[in-house]
Amino acid sequence: MSSLRKKRGPGGAAYGLPLVSRVPRSSATVLIIVAMILTAAALVYPVAKSAGAYRAAPVSDDQDVVQTPSGPLTALDRDFVKRVRLAGLWEIPAGRMALAKGTTPEVKVAGQHLIDGHTDLDRAVLTAAQTLNQSVPSEPSAQQQGWLRQLEAAQGPEFDELFANLLRSAHGQVFAVLAQVRASTQNATVRDLASTANGTVLDHMNVLEDTRLVKFDKLNPAPAGSATPSASRPPAPAGSTR
Repeated sequence: MSSLRKKRGPGGAAYGLPLVSRVPRSSATVLIIVAMILTAAALVYPVAKSAGAYRAAPVSDDQDVVQTPSGPLTALDRDFVKRVRLAGLWEIPAGRMALAKGTTPEVKVAGQHLIDGHTDLDRAVLTAAQTLNQSVPSEPSAQQQGWLRQLEAAQGPEFDELFANLLRSAHGQVFAVLAQVRASTQNATVRDLASTANGTVLDHMNVLEDTRLVKFDKLNPAPAGSATPSASRPPAPAGSTR
């Protein structure tokens, strides 16, 4: 049988098969351990990543939200409360001027509605501001003071038309914000104020339109989709140019 065996050459194997070099036992053990660690890490990483994402707190897009006893108070809510207060601060004096200087019964009626409506609404907004711990203005804005000066300087029919258009334009802008706040607010106090203001503002728009002096094509509408309409110039009196 020995004659059938092939002689092994250097690095060869019996029957002409290649000889597989042996890996030291210690090195093989290390390779196996490393492979097991890598496999375990591959299995654990997706689970750990998923668990971390689950635990992460959601990030709010509105960093200006304030928590109150009546619900979250957003920047839009606070702006609305401020606008309601500002409306009363200049529209009550404007209403008094309409009673004193108006030349038609309709203008005087509109002036009285402004006084009555904003007197009640002003009490409501001050109560709401106190509940929300929000500060509100104590005097009209610079723009509103400018409108009052225009009304003080105007006389006769010019006053009537300026009064009707100034006030109707201002109410239209507030009405746009009011609708958005009433639909979106999560604050019960703001929601109640918006409901109260809705009736007042709508009434004032109606009586101002009843003067038949409103130039609808010259009103300054609130920008489409705007949360807080930017202040715009009041409509010019009839016969004037800009």
